[in-house]
Amino acid sequence: MRVRFHARGAFHDDLNRRVDAYFEGRSRHGGWPLGAKSAIMLSWLAGSWGLLMFAPLQAWVAALLSLSVGLAMAGVGFSVMHDANHGGSSSSERVNRAMSFTLDLMGGSSFLWRLKHNVLHHTHPNIAGLDPDLEAGSPFLRLAPWQSRRGHHRFQHLYVWLLYGVFPLQWWFFDDVRELVTGRVGGHQFMPARGRPLLLALAGKALFVSWAFVLPALIHPGWALIPLWALAIFTLGNVLAAVFQLAHCVGEADFLGRSRIDTDWAEHQLATTVDFAPANPLLRWYLGGLNFQVEHHLFPRVCHLHYPALAHIVEETCRAHRLRYRCEPTLRTALAANFRWLRRMGAPAAA
Repeated sequence: MRVRFHARGAFHDDLNRRVDAYFEGRSRHGGWPLGAKSAIMLSWLAGSWGLLMFAPLQAWVAALLSLSVGLAMAGVGFSVMHDANHGGSSSSERVNRAMSFTLDLMGGSSFLWRLKHNVLHHTHPNIAGLDPDLEAGSPFLRLAPWQSRRGHHRFQHLYVWLLYGVFPLQWWFFDDVRELVTGRVGGHQFMPARGRPLLLALAGKALFVSWAFVLPALIHPGWALIPLWALAIFTLGNVLAAVFQLAHCVGEADFLGRSRIDTDWAEHQLATTVDFAPANPLLRWYLGGLNFQVEHHLFPRVCHLHYPALAHIVEETCRAHRLRYRCEPTLRTALAANFRWLRRMGAPAAA
């Protein structure tokens, strides 16, 4: 499972010095600005859901609110649970764990997330067999050069959005259940959940199913719920998946086998991760800074509110050490880069 990176090099040392200087007199955590933003995100989700449940609505308004629920769930994931699961929201571990539980309340498992995302993905981005985010789409998607090519992959750049739309259902009700029972996460064996972690995971699932499915069915019994559920889930799945895709599944990022690691850890993060749309303030706010994926991968325990400032430091340090800093200037160019990569990975092998 392990990959041996080179010893920390001059770039990593210099970058840490510059970032430490930036944080002189500053907290690396979110403080009250993150607390306020988290309250806004959670209120957005609760308000959209509450209107759907209890207000008399025309069909088109219900559809818009379902879309809003999906966007709000993704926003809570980006801005609330993500920093918390990395320990970046607060200096208090109790606060971080409380905020990380928002993932459980939205159908996931913070326990499994920390294993799959923090341990596997962040340590081994774009490394064959070690990054579970790249393997999650198999056999329907071919996201990396080492994966088997199948006939249907030639159309994956067209149907990928349909798969993204249903992946939350697989995540909530199949992958999480299997991984909690077996302890096998992203193809790697960990200790299965026991005791408090298992109890919290099961409680989170029960609460999620209650507010997302049981209560709506009791309050509004009928087939009309199905398209509203589908719209919310489809929106959530596409937004979540796209953010990962734009950061790692593009031609600008490197894809490496386990035996091809010839850099230190920090330079590997640079080579396999791409920022996008750094000058878009709305996107930056909504995505919880995850359009600054390079900075997030280099400093995962730092609150996302600092990423724009860190991006300037990272870019300057890359320039000083003659290393490439990868960034797509806009959302449109990032989507186009991902489209080209999916089409390239799905194309038939050259004769």
